[in-house]
Amino acid sequence: MSHFVLGYFAVLIAASCLAAYFGRRPVFMLLFVLTLASALAGLFGGVPALRFLTGAAAVLALAAGISYAFREFLAIVFGGEAERELKNAPLTAIFGLFVIAVYAIAAVFAPIIAPFGQAEVVSSAFAPADAHMLLGADQLGRDMFSRIIFGARNSVGIALMATLLAFFFGALGGLIAAVRGGVIDTLIGRIADVIMSVPSLIFSLLMLSIFGTSIVVIVIVVAVIYSPRVFRLTRAVAGNIVVMDYIEAARLRGEGDWYLIRREILPNATAPLVAEFGLEFCFVFLLISGLSFLGLGIQPPTADWGSMVRENATLISFGELTPLIPAAAIALLTVAVNFVVDWMLWRSSGLKE
Repeated sequence: MSHFVLGYFAVLIAASCLAAYFGRRPVFMLLFVLTLASALAGLFGGVPALRFLTGAAAVLALAAGISYAFREFLAIVFGGEAERELKNAPLTAIFGLFVIAVYAIAAVFAPIIAPFGQAEVVSSAFAPADAHMLLGADQLGRDMFSRIIFGARNSVGIALMATLLAFFFGALGGLIAAVRGGVIDTLIGRIADVIMSVPSLIFSLLMLSIFGTSIVVIVIVVAVIYSPRVFRLTRAVAGNIVVMDYIEAARLRGEGDWYLIRREILPNATAPLVAEFGLEFCFVFLLISGLSFLGLGIQPPTADWGSMVRENATLISFGELTPLIPAAAIALLTVAVNFVVDWMLWRSSGLKE
């Protein structure tokens, strides 16, 4: 048995005993389960499996440490009521906020952070990583690190625009349908049902094949696809609000529909709509990345994570993991947004009481 294995289990057992001694039951359960899992992994996978678990545990510990420090930073910056909310927030939500902040900084300051332009050829095809190119070059000799940084601006920015447009039309239609009712409600609802009956990927591929693959067309097509989802949620939430007594009182005062939407319904429907915005962004982001991977999304030479996976997929056959970096960037942002959305849903549900 190697010294690594002995040291690995000695650290786990010692940490478990300390957690049990100080009464940290959640920490003890986590460490003890990790010890049992490590024993099983060591029996079947040997030392490489233990090294993998060690690396995974180190990554999780690093993420937890970053999240804790970032929570303290946000609490100090905002203070007041926000400080109390942040102190009670789970580390997963703070980690999601940290990832979103990093992506936002990369998107805004991409020309400053990236050492080269997104379409600049600086080396030979598939050149290995060196001091000037941290991730090597792609199939045309462009710096992969620079293209990933610019991809944050292009991929996330276009997905955000499409989500905002889908949310505007969907929420507006849902609010109008809930307030007016009758024929307008039925008509908008049937249009939404027709759009939702067509699979989103097939509908987007058809529309992009007809109207082209410009950024404007992509944003409009994706917004049309996902606005019915926003409409149905908004209609359901607003439908429960319009039957309240204070809405009836406002109608008796002679208030119009736009007053009811702006001053009475929308403030009371903000929490679920904000959470739905985060979920819709994930769906839109993944759809646009999928379209780019299929060749009908964001077109070259514009840097996009989905197209970068397709363009450099041949490297996987040679044992290079570079094509997985943009795929990991897509997955990380999706998971981070879902962490934040879960926290917001938990806050708005009243479960915290």
